Amino acid sequence: MKRVQAACILQTLVFQQKDDSYLSKEKKIALNQEEVEKYKASLQKHRTRFQIVEENEQDDGSILIRVRKQYNEKTDVAEYFN
Repeated sequence: MKRVQAACILQTLVFQQKDDSYLSKEKKIALNQEEVEKYKASLQKHRTRFQIVEENEQDDGSILIRVRKQYNEKTDVAEYFN
């Protein structure tokens, strides 16, 4: 019988610019940054162990995040976060 001892997910997320033409570029960037912060807060709220590996603002104003996060709360994933 096999059993998963530990597992993590490495995700690449892109928070894209909104298509609202009536918003200024600065407002669109601010909304993107706000969405990223909400995402991070939701991970913390759900007590998901995570690590931001990379966070970059792209030329078009979108934000790219690479995040390593715990897959299963019942397993020890310390080896992935060292």
